[in-house]
Amino acid sequence: MFVDTHAHVNDAQFDADRDAVLARAREAGVTRIVTIGYNRATIPSALALADRHEALYAAIGWHPHDAAACAEEDLAWVERLAREHGKVVAIGEIGLDYYRDWAPRDAQRAVFRQQLALARRLGLPVILHCRDAYADVLEVLRDEGAGEIGGVMHCFTADWETAKAFLDLGFYLGIGGVVTFKTGAAVREVVQKAPLDRLLLETDCPYLAPVPHRGKRNEPAYLRHTAEVVAEVRGMAVEDVAAATTENAMRLFRLP
Repeated sequence: MFVDTHAHVNDAQFDADRDAVLARAREAGVTRIVTIGYNRATIPSALALADRHEALYAAIGWHPHDAAACAEEDLAWVERLAREHGKVVAIGEIGLDYYRDWAPRDAQRAVFRQQLALARRLGLPVILHCRDAYADVLEVLRDEGAGEIGGVMHCFTADWETAKAFLDLGFYLGIGGVVTFKTGAAVREVVQKAPLDRLLLETDCPYLAPVPHRGKRNEPAYLRHTAEVVAEVRGMAVEDVAAATTENAMRLFRLP
């Protein structure tokens, strides 16, 4: 069994064949999927899918790309939905993105801090988004005592020193298709060194498809390719990686 801990199966790229995508996921052993709603447009669709499919759960939050447009009523809406919907398992994806810089950085940091406080009120873990902003993300997490909240650094692609900083705060590391890339040596080093009980598997579909599907639309069924590389790097059977990462996901997100 696998858990895809970060997927965008509510994305429009799946509109034509979503049921077939979910069927292939089941056939590949992906028994649970956390799908992400990150703004006004995607939160309702994530919740609707989670309501419709037993295997799907939702994380909802406000993406740093949209931070400039985030008003107090938007975060109140997120909080209300998280309280009302029993299948919301995390607040996310939230964080900082200095790569695109689509929102002013001070606005990103403010909205990030507000959502950490929101997650604390709700007793939910967070799913973190970070591009070119690891130092600032870690600073905010430490300032806000986020180790008490807990969560996962989604799509982790930094070096071992950065990984240790997240691990020291009590966070999990989300490992996706990048670990299969020729350019993924740093991620493979992290996978080799990190405690197995702090690793999660994810696709981030429809993005970042693993080898041998790189460059194509990603989907949850491809999670096994990522797991196979994790197993190879750690010198383990893929079944043992599946069991451990599934247990980790169930523990973090309190999945049944």
